[in-house]
Amino acid sequence: MQRASLSQPLHHLNAFLRGPIKAVNASPGVLNGMSIAIKDNICTKDLPTTCGSRSLQDYQGPCDATVISKLRNAGGFINGKTNLDEFGMGSHSIHSAFGPVQSSAGRSAGGSSGGSAVAVACGQSDCALGTDTGGSVRLPAAYNDVYGFKPSYGLVSRWGVVAYANSLDTVGYMAKNVKDLQRIHSILGGLDAHDINDPTSLSPATRKRIADLVARRPSRKSIRFGIPIEYITSDLSPIVRQTWLQTLQRLLKLGHTVQSVSLPRTRQALSAYYILAPAEASSNLAKYDGVRYGQGPPAQSISAPHEQLFTQTRQHGLGAEVRRRILLGAYSLSADAIDNYFMQAQRIRRLLVNDFDSVFALRNPMKTTESSETTRDVEDEDSKVDVLICPTSPTLPLTLDEVKKQTPLDAYAGDVFTVPASLAGLPAISIPVRPNDCTDLPEGVTSVGMQLITQYGDDEACLAHAATLENVL
Repeated sequence: MQRASLSQPLHHLNAFLRGPIKAVNASPGVLNGMSIAIKDNICTKDLPTTCGSRSLQDYQGPCDATVISKLRNAGGFINGKTNLDEFGMGSHSIHSAFGPVQSSAGRSAGGSSGGSAVAVACGQSDCALGTDTGGSVRLPAAYNDVYGFKPSYGLVSRWGVVAYANSLDTVGYMAKNVKDLQRIHSILGGLDAHDINDPTSLSPATRKRIADLVARRPSRKSIRFGIPIEYITSDLSPIVRQTWLQTLQRLLKLGHTVQSVSLPRTRQALSAYYILAPAEASSNLAKYDGVRYGQGPPAQSISAPHEQLFTQTRQHGLGAEVRRRILLGAYSLSADAIDNYFMQAQRIRRLLVNDFDSVFALRNPMKTTESSETTRDVEDEDSKVDVLICPTSPTLPLTLDEVKKQTPLDAYAGDVFTVPASLAGLPAISIPVRPNDCTDLPEGVTSVGMQLITQYGDDEACLAHAATLENVL
């Protein structure tokens, strides 16, 4: 394939760190030359991988990540690397060493995969890859009027993805329609997608067990939607609440079922997440010491004692938000705090998984055995749901000036609706919904993100439900 030179249209949005590159000829394959932007924490052999950090600003990966190889082999064209919150740590894509990303409306692009979302929203790429640790694909999708899908944890290979929190990181995708997401997912998350290089990749036997369980599910003409009552909070902005209600009313008119469900541990989910994720990050980022990985310290510091050298390297190479999370994680893993914080957060995480299992009609395939499947309570089936529906974010995207005035805790609170699915490893998708009354929307904002969540392994159903709503909302 011939490639044109790098260009920077819409450069003021700062979505791309490298690119976009224009393809002259389409590639053969299923994707037929589809242009795909890549979040800059996913390794590519022909473009640097910086993670939005000064510590890796010159890093060139030795090979493609597994997801990149699969896309190239399927005829996808990688047309650039996109900006992000440093190492994926942020909710607004403002914590990048190379400057903040903004949406075409001049507002927050969401984070941490804000550059990928903007690239799709502005038509610079047909599709984009991001990583979702606590909502980093779904939140930017909601803020930029595109679709953003986070697959089940372990379904898509993470080999070649720079780690933030290993037990949460999931490669996700964004596009302007569900069909393109389904095309990407068929390549990256199928039955044959096991990656021997990734210890978290689901084995072929597990993938088959999931497929068999889904195939045994009775067919239904209508979809049973669940409304988590814990998501109905005072923090919901009026326009988000109104659009959620409008969506539910539309579903009822179409003959679907809508019922309330309870996920009691949702109230503790955000706190648990901001203990677990920074704890894993503090461990993963220990190698960025300027010796093994990362930029070394300023020249005048070379003769400093080892402790000072390490400190100055971190101070020079890592941004304030990354350092904040490293400190938080190191504390929660300390001998004095691990039992009261880290272990309690892990307990909340297990209970949250049980909460989700209690409301879905489909059993959790990671817990299901043949004996339990044959003895399940059929009479209780009607009280369970196929999919949960809720807002992706409690508010609309803020302006960059409003974001800068937020405290870290205010920024973290924006993840309150996306974090539970991440902790449980569930598939979830953000879909854009246009309110009936658009007069309450800020200038440049055209939709409100609604989120669909399904049982673990029920990814195809999550995408299918989104396709159904795409045609009617």
